[in-house]
Amino acid sequence: MKDSIEVPVMLSKEDVTVMILSAKKQAGLTWEEIAEKIDMSPVWTHSAAVGMNAMPAEKAALLVSTLGLPQEAASVLEESPTKMWEQTVPTDPCIYRLYEIVGVYGPTIKALIHEKFGDGIMSAIDFDMSITKVPHPKGDRVKVEMSGKYLSYNSW
Repeated sequence: MKDSIEVPVMLSKEDVTVMILSAKKQAGLTWEEIAEKIDMSPVWTHSAAVGMNAMPAEKAALLVSTLGLPQEAASVLEESPTKMWEQTVPTDPCIYRLYEIVGVYGPTIKALIHEKFGDGIMSAIDFDMSITKVPHPKGDRVKVEMSGKYLSYNSW
């Protein structure tokens, strides 16, 4: 009888996301606090933590250390993601409203980008975003600021 071969358990991005969310909850940390510990923005930190961006090695190591994750999680966080999401309109009210904004104002945003810059797009690769709470007499406001590099379409 041959000795059995031990197959190493490979962590997936989904496995690491579950670990991160669990460790975050157990530690009682906010995304702002985690982002501060790894010197990145909260938006980017969350996106990378849920597998939508690859972390540079030093940031992955800091996150693993901060949350007490297994060392193997760092290499998973460094992997290039396959960015996939549901193609139907989501039912979560917060996410749905963002789809609604793009559905209603998307053509307007596109027209104004073309008017101000020419025929092109805003990059989601060379991009940053911030979310802030703004006090308002009618109720607090959610302020979402996005900034992406303008990329013109080429003619050939």
